[in-house]
Amino acid sequence: MTDFRVIFAGTPEFALASLRALVESGRSPVAVLTQPDRPAGRGKKLTASPVKEYAVAQGIPVLQPTSLRDEAAVAELRALRPDVLIVAAYGLILPQEVLDVPTLGCLNVHASILPRWRGAAPIQAAILAGDKTTGISLMAMTAGLDCGPVYTIERIDIGADESAAELHDRLADLGGRVLINHLDDILEGRVAATDQDEALATYAGKIVTSDARIDWGATADELVRSVRAYNPFPGAFFFAGDDRIKVWRASTAEGVAEPGTVLQCDRDGIIVACGTGALRLDELQLAGKRRVAAHDFPGQLDLSGQRLR
Repeated sequence: MTDFRVIFAGTPEFALASLRALVESGRSPVAVLTQPDRPAGRGKKLTASPVKEYAVAQGIPVLQPTSLRDEAAVAELRALRPDVLIVAAYGLILPQEVLDVPTLGCLNVHASILPRWRGAAPIQAAILAGDKTTGISLMAMTAGLDCGPVYTIERIDIGADESAAELHDRLADLGGRVLINHLDDILEGRVAATDQDEALATYAGKIVTSDARIDWGATADELVRSVRAYNPFPGAFFFAGDDRIKVWRASTAEGVAEPGTVLQCDRDGIIVACGTGALRLDELQLAGKRRVAAHDFPGQLDLSGQRLR
């Protein structure tokens, strides 16, 4: 194993798996680049990213610039004399000036089979589209969005009932393994990258809360995928009157009526008509309440006879 000088850039839990893999394989970065602390929780207390918390615990210097277009931030990176910058869900676009800092370039651990699902939310996009497989792409970074040449791709099947949270954790672990298994070969020039086919490129934009609102006019199959894709964030939801309700688990059912009509709401379950078929709500959460199985939900709010929206 050659002793390369590595800077790691990442922020959320997905990135932590790759950072941990580097450290545990004896490739501790000379510094970690992560997003500034953000307000979180009901008290809006400034909270460090998972990557920062781990780096501090490991004694790795942490850099948290608000922008990478600031000359002082770029100079700080140059002063570290990195051979490679490894990126996993960092959260900021790297300008060309930063991409040019490492002598051997920048690598990105991306959670899709590129060029499918470039962008911020590839895990959710794959589930929403009904993809059967996804994976990790280890790519060379260029100035464009996830469009650099790819060194290797490792694929996994998406479980029929798998949520984004569950798939995220599997892909995060896979990302760490793929990175460690191929890093030395890439940096020592024993493997070449392959250009992506631009004709096959698709994009997964950043998710906003409104994306997760249930459209009862969609098919039951589409809504099941939405519930899976938006678990845990932002959580698929609908309104019953003024009450906002999250759906954590759902499955298809039989039934025909105007979309949004509650066909059943009792101890045997909750079934709602969709554009095609019906949706069985298996686990729900009323705003301000705990998550409950469908058979317990009527004790919090009876949806019988309602038209949901």
